[in-house]
Amino acid sequence: MKTPIFNAEAVAQHITLWLKNYAESAGVKGFVIGISGGIDSAVTSTLCALTGLPTLCIEMPIHQAESQVARGREHLAFLQAKFSNVRTNKADLTETFDVLQKALPQEDQDSDTLRLTLANTRARLRMTTLYYFAGMERALVAGTGNKIEDFGVGFFTKYGDGGVDLSPIADLLKSEVRALGLYLKVPSSIIDAKPTDGLFGDDRSDEDQLGANYDELEKAMFAQEQGVTAADLSGREREVFEIYTRLNRINQHKINPIPVCIIPQNLKK
Repeated sequence: MKTPIFNAEAVAQHITLWLKNYAESAGVKGFVIGISGGIDSAVTSTLCALTGLPTLCIEMPIHQAESQVARGREHLAFLQAKFSNVRTNKADLTETFDVLQKALPQEDQDSDTLRLTLANTRARLRMTTLYYFAGMERALVAGTGNKIEDFGVGFFTKYGDGGVDLSPIADLLKSEVRALGLYLKVPSSIIDAKPTDGLFGDDRSDEDQLGANYDELEKAMFAQEQGVTAADLSGREREVFEIYTRLNRINQHKINPIPVCIIPQNLKK
């Protein structure tokens, strides 16, 4: 099952206009976005830059792998060479993270739960930093989540990279984001790099964490939308489908809006 082909030029123009109209309606000056060295932030920042509005790109390393830092800087150089409305800044959060980590109880230093919790803490420090810059710039924080991450498997940190003002590429599959990156001439080193959230201070990829790559997960998403069940599949397709449906189920608390307890009127009297 193949991802439907789409018109990258038309999609880029549509998102750019949507971003510009939203910012103007909100009465803000432009956008702030975190640069990770990955394809999602590269495409999103380029689309923001295409609006012509001030676009501030922030590096926020926390014990970051050099390969990720290098890709991020390559993309920043690409943006600044192409767009006069793009500015960059850097907030090295490594020391801040280390101080916070030391201040928190960590009874089991080797726990997988601890490692995941600290990874999410990194994402939340970055969110706080982006909103600092957004407040100073009177700008909106642009999110970088794609459709598979945001609405498929919930592969993001609540109030971390999920804490944004608007999501320009959240209706695009990862394959579509790649196609858009090619159209926008994002550096090939970024397009070809294995996706990673960079939250663990090592070289583990998204596929290592999820147990499947994005192309496989897209097929599973399509299959579920068409009413396919695990019993209809076999081999690797069934394995990935079960990974997808399990993650989709357990991450509904991130995928759906915050539940509100509605109090019946008769109880308020």
